[in-house]
Amino acid sequence: MSTVTLTDNRTGKSYELPILTPTLGPDVIDVRALYKETGMFTYDPGFTSTASCSSSITYIDGDKGELLYRGYDISDLATKKNYLDVCHLLLTGKLPCEKERAALDMELRKRAFVHEGLKGLINSFPDRAHPMAMMSSAVAALSTFYFEHLNVTTAEQAQVMARRIIAKIPTLAAFTYRRSLGIPYIYPDIERSFTENFLYMMRAYPGENLEIRDVEIRALDTIFTLHADHEQNASTSTVRAVASTGAHPYAAISAGIDALWGRAHGGANESVIAQLEFIGHVDNVDAFIKRAKDPSDDFKLMGFGHRVYKNFDPRSRILKKLLDELKDDLGIDSNLLQIAKRVEEIALTDEYFIQRKLYPNIDFYSGLILTALKIPKSMFTIVFVIGRCVGWITQWIELKNDTEMKIARPRQRYMGDSKKIL
Repeated sequence: MSTVTLTDNRTGKSYELPILTPTLGPDVIDVRALYKETGMFTYDPGFTSTASCSSSITYIDGDKGELLYRGYDISDLATKKNYLDVCHLLLTGKLPCEKERAALDMELRKRAFVHEGLKGLINSFPDRAHPMAMMSSAVAALSTFYFEHLNVTTAEQAQVMARRIIAKIPTLAAFTYRRSLGIPYIYPDIERSFTENFLYMMRAYPGENLEIRDVEIRALDTIFTLHADHEQNASTSTVRAVASTGAHPYAAISAGIDALWGRAHGGANESVIAQLEFIGHVDNVDAFIKRAKDPSDDFKLMGFGHRVYKNFDPRSRILKKLLDELKDDLGIDSNLLQIAKRVEEIALTDEYFIQRKLYPNIDFYSGLILTALKIPKSMFTIVFVIGRCVGWITQWIELKNDTEMKIARPRQRYMGDSKKIL
């Protein structure tokens, strides 16, 4: 086994730490015995250099702009497969055959209905409640209806639990939206597919045989696929941390929703559209770019740069191409599109942005597509939740099967007062 030598310059004593080799990506230094052997912790705010687990679900190479689900490139999955194919891939480790695809499709259609008691919970919220707050509460409440999932002991039980939450998330999402408008809830239509059903439950009125265009289904399905999983980001790490305590899986998903709500995470695409609307006209773009480059101005350009991707976000390339293909069919807001294209043009050619690797990310393009689908800004992060749910629950299953799993318990560098004597 390869090792790295750590030398304490204070004492001259050296320690050998094992080096673990992954399938892809950089080697990792195994520091699990560090405190026991040295009496020291590592210090890594934000865990930017720390691998918290071993995983076989998603791989990201930020320098190359590469994203893989179970070894498959995201560009292939997003253009050649649909979201349910990706769900099957993440949950089982393999792409479905036709029979498996049809079985998963029908299972999710049947499981999409929610207990009537959940309507009472959603009705109890104020009219102006944010959908993410309602969503987090409703998902946590699911644990009371399916308490048996607290003790998942077999692979079959895990699959039932996972497929149940994946199926019900779009229904709860649509219910939170309709509650905010005070209009009747629309139940799932078993004749409609997963992605189509969500748009139907968002838009339809009782008794209406609403037609959803294929171009709209394709656009939203692609967004779901691109959001399905993204390694150990803030919300996924939150799901794993909660899961490590032995909490109910739906409570862990609820915590992930709360983490995703943050504007630095899943709420970013909502902020992108709000900012484009605030800019107002393409003629105003240059002035706002100037503000973004001014170190004394706290204005920040939303939708650019990424914590992991240092050259480009592969998901943004897919959405940009999709946006170019579908802008006329979807009816993209021409004013917003002009503003966005001018901002994009400057960011891709201006040395200020190039040197800082501030390239357009997925949030920059997804907001424009969601706006064209007539999904309000307050629901943007909810759409993220729908897509990411399969990743979260797959991560939960993986953690539960990990024999090295321990309760998440980071250490700290204490900077307070020394012990005081009364």
